[in-house]
Amino acid sequence: MKYDYSKKRHKIPRKTKFFILVIAVVLVIITLITSQIYNQDLRPIDASNHQIVKVTIPSGDSVDMIGALLVKDHLIRSAWIFKVYVHSFSNEVLQAGSYRLSQSYSLKKIVSIIHNGNVATKLLTILPGKTINQIEQTFIKAGFQKSAVLAAFNPNLYTSIPIVNDKPANINTLEGLLWPDSFQINDTSSPQTVVAESLNEMSQRITPSLQTLFASEKLSIYQALILTSIIGQEVSSLRAQPQVAQVFLTRLSLNMPLGSDVTALYGSEQAGQGQNLNYNSPYNTLLHPGLPPTPISTISPSALQALAHPAPTNWLYFVTGDNGHTYFSKTLSQQNQNIANYCHVRCA
Repeated sequence: MKYDYSKKRHKIPRKTKFFILVIAVVLVIITLITSQIYNQDLRPIDASNHQIVKVTIPSGDSVDMIGALLVKDHLIRSAWIFKVYVHSFSNEVLQAGSYRLSQSYSLKKIVSIIHNGNVATKLLTILPGKTINQIEQTFIKAGFQKSAVLAAFNPNLYTSIPIVNDKPANINTLEGLLWPDSFQINDTSSPQTVVAESLNEMSQRITPSLQTLFASEKLSIYQALILTSIIGQEVSSLRAQPQVAQVFLTRLSLNMPLGSDVTALYGSEQAGQGQNLNYNSPYNTLLHPGLPPTPISTISPSALQALAHPAPTNWLYFVTGDNGHTYFSKTLSQQNQNIANYCHVRCA
């Protein structure tokens, strides 16, 4: 006799099938809604709002704490979605630091910035032709405390840096030793770090080949920086700077005063006398032969190259006219004529 297997089969009741179908539909709906919410929460809070918000994440903060902080600053919608995304895509590696974020950033972008440690930075720029006092003000405007800035410009802090050791021992200023450039700073930066970076850059820029060229002109490294600062202050024209360098080098070789107004003005201003060409300071090269005691400002790279490669001319005088053009001459009478012809406002 054959066994009828069909008798053992159990049919699923219709009510059960309907219940399972309802559950499946509900799960699909929940999945779709969850996915929509998830994708919505990944979007920027306000794509049109580009205002920057500064957020500091302390060391040791958990993903939950960081998410709560970002929600509080209205940068993301959900700390939970933040946590889910971080766990799924960045292995929970979020770096402490200060960040510049915006409501126009997506959650993905914010996580990427914090995951990669792209901390908030800004540029502090040391310009050519600026005195130490002016550079100190630049540091203070960049957000550094005044007391920390003033302390950072103490030369004794940088005795291991070559360019600082090139100055005479009796000179207690970094005037002219900072390389003009833009330096990245953030909330963890100190003014001393920036000063050291600039001094190190100057040390590297004064290459052995430049040192050889300056030695051939009978200049030490420090003397070269003094003269470079004067050249850059006297003329900004790249064409005129090598000729001005030649004038000053010739005058030094003849033991003639450099006759530079900018050194005299620097000396009078440092002494609190305002702009006075007649003030008798060690910087007044209208009155005294030789170089002043220190540079008078940060140097310009073009002036440095001009001193290293002076023009093959034999001028002794120059004047920059009201039109910005620099006129050169060999005699004092020619110089006076150039002043009469071209320099009325500037030479008044």
